[in-house]
Amino acid sequence: MPLMDFCHPEQKPSTKPKVPSEAKGFILIDQIKSLFDLRSKVGYHHQNSYPGLNKVILMTTSSAEIVICGAGIAGISTAYHLAVKEGVRDILLVDERPPLSLTSDKSTECYRNWWPGPGDAMVSMTNRSIDILEEFARESGNIFNLNRRGYFFATANLDRLQDFKNHAEEAARLGAGPVRYHTGHPDDPEYHPAPESDYENQLIGSDLITDTDSIRKHFPYLTEETTAVVHARRCGFFSAQQLGMYLLNRAREHGVRLVEARVEAVEVIKDQVTAVQLSSSKGPSKINTPNFVNAAGPFLKPVGKMVGIDLPVFSELHTKVSIKDSLGVFPRDAGLLIWSDPQFLPWTKEERTLLDKEADLRYMLNEFSHGVHARPDGPPDSPIILLLWTYHIDPIDPVFPLEFDPYYPEIVLRGLATMIPDMKKYFGKMPKPYVDGGYYTKTQENRPLVGPLPVKGSWIIGALSGFGLMASPACGELLAAHITGKELPHYAPWFLLERYQDSAYQKLLLNWGDTGQI
Repeated sequence: MPLMDFCHPEQKPSTKPKVPSEAKGFILIDQIKSLFDLRSKVGYHHQNSYPGLNKVILMTTSSAEIVICGAGIAGISTAYHLAVKEGVRDILLVDERPPLSLTSDKSTECYRNWWPGPGDAMVSMTNRSIDILEEFARESGNIFNLNRRGYFFATANLDRLQDFKNHAEEAARLGAGPVRYHTGHPDDPEYHPAPESDYENQLIGSDLITDTDSIRKHFPYLTEETTAVVHARRCGFFSAQQLGMYLLNRAREHGVRLVEARVEAVEVIKDQVTAVQLSSSKGPSKINTPNFVNAAGPFLKPVGKMVGIDLPVFSELHTKVSIKDSLGVFPRDAGLLIWSDPQFLPWTKEERTLLDKEADLRYMLNEFSHGVHARPDGPPDSPIILLLWTYHIDPIDPVFPLEFDPYYPEIVLRGLATMIPDMKKYFGKMPKPYVDGGYYTKTQENRPLVGPLPVKGSWIIGALSGFGLMASPACGELLAAHITGKELPHYAPWFLLERYQDSAYQKLLLNWGDTGQI
């Protein structure tokens, strides 16, 4: 694919084969007359349990038009679009864990169309995803509590003002919506705060507020040192569990089968997927299928190896803490609040002395990166707030159960207090924190992988990093279009695995810059 396709991607006619329409059904075995007959019909595993005694474990066999590995939000969205929107009836959704329980329910549950370039792929894809989210909200009676409160980026550094302006104007050029400037001049447009719960007929784009009087008026909880705030508009949050279960139930109404099992192997014959081997509490099984979708989240890479492909992804551990704001210091009507400055944590002189004496704690005296963020959680009368800060982003292999930095709650609380000084009221008496998190599985430029893999009949939807919830509606739709041979959106080439084989894309990677991670 030439560079021009990445700078100004144009729609290409799809050459992907359509999914066969005939249903495969199940293989039924009514009688077994001999071990030879049994082996020829259902397959078997043979092992010696005791000396002189052979144990036969039957491998049942069935079929499916499409097998999807992973019942997180990406796999569920793919199943939904294939079954509900495209009419594919014979879909098997496989996961050894309950749906949405590995990483999908561990995020901030936020969405945004605020992304950097190169190209407009991320803004266009998330705009489409938000369109779909709003459709889901309308048709479900907003069962998953979608709002459009916005993202708020704040800084106390005057040198960041030009950066804020550049980010806002770049987002506007890429399709996020216009920038409105609030400088305190009489001719400035009026700033309109976002509603707490509505998502319809709201402003898009962003508001760049540099007038300190306006900042004090609309954001009295921010530190008085705040010099600028960007309010990114087509952003907000929702309930991941409610959204995911809504889509799963709709998919099951249209024939999708959910199986609690582990994918053990993918059979490939003559460079074509032919079957998937599973294991579960009921024993081993084999699913004959021409299509296998890797939607395995943090297990994307090992599942990719099952079809002989080494996917260019890695994982980072991201942590979230929730606390009960019993003192009511965090604004309940806020959107996602993000502090855009690096900082040193606000320790007392005595605390610094004690930390300096402990080699394993001394890192807490170092400068921490920008990006501490928080939001209210639950209904208006809920006291819960979510606090997040990714200050360690070293690639690691996904391991479960997860292990977290025991000092994370204290660190993120103190970082948040730099932005919201009233949070200092919890220093030394922090409410009992609940800590969880998950893995961001990502590509080096933090863009997803959606589309066909080199082995015929193998597909991928993954590397959704920290934007899986917001992107899965559009990415599931995109993968369904690939599989069924429908017309593809203009951003599709940017998410193909084959982009890494393109010399023009390789040049882009050398000077990529901002990846949009928060």
